[in-house]
Amino acid sequence: MAARSLWAVPRRAQRLVASGAASCSREWLYPFSTATQRTTGEDCSSEDPPDDLGPSLAERALRLKAVKLEKEVQDLTVRYQRAVADSENIRRQTQRCVEDAKMFGIQSFCKDLVEVADILEKTTECISKETESGDQKLTLEKVFRGLSLLEAKLKSVFAKHGLEKMTPIGDNYDPHEHELICHVPAGVGVQPGTVALVRQDGYKLQGRIIRLARVEVAVESQRRL
Repeated sequence: MAARSLWAVPRRAQRLVASGAASCSREWLYPFSTATQRTTGEDCSSEDPPDDLGPSLAERALRLKAVKLEKEVQDLTVRYQRAVADSENIRRQTQRCVEDAKMFGIQSFCKDLVEVADILEKTTECISKETESGDQKLTLEKVFRGLSLLEAKLKSVFAKHGLEKMTPIGDNYDPHEHELICHVPAGVGVQPGTVALVRQDGYKLQGRIIRLARVEVAVESQRRL
């Protein structure tokens, strides 16, 4: 009996030793494997690219292009506003010039007519003085000289400003230049369809008709109206 118990002791000791060795091996094995897994996971996570890398190159290029276009739009807007302001100033200046031209365009013509008025006034004064003295012949002579001087001055003023008198006697009838008053029978040396008599002279200003000449036109006797 004692021999069996002695024999069982070493066997139990072996079991305890084996179980202790196994437990030790487990303790050494599992911590090592866990650390290895953690280290490997950390290494893998450090090698993987991060989730948020920021805007890509295409997005950055689009943003830069948008900023550039916005600056161009601002520049064009400023230029457009300046152009509008300049055009408005030019329009106002042009309108002012047109108004001044309308108001003072005949200033030179009026200045020349003032000289004609002076001659007419002096002639009238001389006539009134001579009439009081009773010398009618001298008065008529002065009136004639004054009127002749007045006519010459008027012709000079008209020629200076491009005002031309039309005397269409003998010319063919033109409805654009002549106002027909009546027809008269064609006489000797007068061709039918031509101007036989001028009742009122016409005038042209710089080649443009400003008043038609009132005329009588010659026709054959049977066509007299």
